[in-house]
Amino acid sequence: MDTLLPRIDSPLALRALARADLPQVARELRAFLLSTVSQTGGHLSSNLGTVELTVALHYVFDTPRDRIVWDVGHQTYAHKALTGRRGAMHRLRQWGGPSGFPRRSESEYDTFGTAHSSTSISAALGMAMAARLTGEARRVVAVIGDGAMSAGMAFEALNNAGAAGCDLTVILNDNEMSISEPVGAIHQYLAKMLSSSLYNRVRKGGKDVLARIPPVKELAKRWEEHMKGMVLPGTLFEELGFNYIGPIDGHDLDVLCATLANVRELRGPQFLHVITKKGYGYQRAEEDPILYHGVSKFDPALGIVARPAARPAYTQVFGDWLCDMAAADPRLVGITPAMREGSGLVRFSQEHPRRYFDVGIAEQHAVTFAAGLACEGMRPVVAIYSTFLQRGYDQLVHDVALQNLPVTFAIDRAGIVGADGPTHLGAFDLSYLRCVPNLVVMAPSDEDECRKLLTTAFRCDRPAAVRYPRGAGPGAAIDPALTTLPIGKAVVRRESRRRSHRYAILAFGAPLAAALEAGEAHDATVVDMRFVKPLDVDLVLEIARTHDAIVTVEENVVAGGAGSGVAEALAAAAVPVPMLHLGLPDEFLDHGDPAFLLARCGLDGKGIAAAIARRFGPAEAWVKPAAA
Repeated sequence: MDTLLPRIDSPLALRALARADLPQVARELRAFLLSTVSQTGGHLSSNLGTVELTVALHYVFDTPRDRIVWDVGHQTYAHKALTGRRGAMHRLRQWGGPSGFPRRSESEYDTFGTAHSSTSISAALGMAMAARLTGEARRVVAVIGDGAMSAGMAFEALNNAGAAGCDLTVILNDNEMSISEPVGAIHQYLAKMLSSSLYNRVRKGGKDVLARIPPVKELAKRWEEHMKGMVLPGTLFEELGFNYIGPIDGHDLDVLCATLANVRELRGPQFLHVITKKGYGYQRAEEDPILYHGVSKFDPALGIVARPAARPAYTQVFGDWLCDMAAADPRLVGITPAMREGSGLVRFSQEHPRRYFDVGIAEQHAVTFAAGLACEGMRPVVAIYSTFLQRGYDQLVHDVALQNLPVTFAIDRAGIVGADGPTHLGAFDLSYLRCVPNLVVMAPSDEDECRKLLTTAFRCDRPAAVRYPRGAGPGAAIDPALTTLPIGKAVVRRESRRRSHRYAILAFGAPLAAALEAGEAHDATVVDMRFVKPLDVDLVLEIARTHDAIVTVEENVVAGGAGSGVAEALAAAAVPVPMLHLGLPDEFLDHGDPAFLLARCGLDGKGIAAAIARRFGPAEAWVKPAAA
């Protein structure tokens, strides 16, 4: 049998095939994804589960003229392979290769950039409204699923879309359950019927006739809703103004293509419910879709083989601390917006199930929920990614900080995140947190300090945030005690041996190791600042008076970051001193290896040393022997 996938360099080539060829395309595409992702790493389960849906969408709709918006976007690898990027997939999520998410600058088929959840319906509604305003005859489809419907933004958009009445199709990719009895022949038949042009013409015509007899029209409407409610879970979406269709088998290409073809001809808001299975077609991923959700390189024949880590990741440090602190304080409760595994709460959820709360992909709710718990004497810990906390910023300011409630924010993925790219880059949290009153902001430099600062945050009786990077730390020995550190106090890690031309490097968080390396190269004083807010102003002023220049280093954007706080403190005290602020650049960093990205930003040891030399002159011009 001839292979078909190599012949498909665009959806146009896909649409040139007979419908009977599509199952073969799906099989080849699934095998290609398994082979590719096992070599590059990335999201696997979600992509294996949407192969048939992706094939059907590009086969039925006239893409890119018709718009497809993928929610979250971590299920778009098949979409990328079918839209001219198959040859570049071996460099997926690597520097210069395709992104792991849709990206408008990457392809005209990526109609909207996504990576955070629950944005698709809002964006698709905007596109549908634009088509109405400009008279463009195009269809717009939002594909949402994988828990994204738990966010309020999705329902805000559904409510608006139903009222607007635009030609918009929302596809719920429901992969939270396997295909069971409810998705049998009768439901497939009902879905085809409810999406058919004949049914919808009769439905519309009947409503027009019955409109002249209000009592009968109301009776007919109630009967239709009652019958749909008996056999279909779509009453809610009907109430929001959508015509609900489904559920249908998301792995049956005949049903998918037939239903989508019918839906494409309908006008007004349409809601298609599709049932898929995460990891479909690869048994190991089907049996454990969570383990295979995001993978590193592995051998598909052997599956993922657990290997002991050389040193614990910060996420594990947090997870262990959370369990230990929960054992010591019954008031502790742990909250996550659908990131139990990613944020390190698996063990806590098992040991303290009554005090563990996964609120779904609902960051705003997570923060205010924590505030409510704090009002009643509990001590909530919100485990959240840096970029996800951006979505709950108003709640952090208005509901937590303004009321000075003791909520601890454990902020993971701060700074460079590597292959996940700019959508997950934790580059802004120091800037957006530092300006909030009542909030203590901490940045640990190693694993032991992370544990101590988490304890400090939990016990400080006010809002507090501890931000730490993705991956492992430098390998510091961890003190198992629940020890606190003095709030707002930094510590000198290296003292310059020179008597003149003294330079000081103030490091905030993870860059301390690189700062120490640069400090050795230039014989500079190096300070582990620990606290971004409150800043150790006394030490900063002492450093400014005893050194000729100050360098600040942070894995955060320079604009408004920790270095800005140092400059503000010196300006307020009227202490002039030459300064150099090093941090992430004023741009969205692309995906790539973290070490490569740090070096590219000049935040490794060599980069910091080189920046100091450029700003203040060559090292040999002012470095003196230790005995001098």
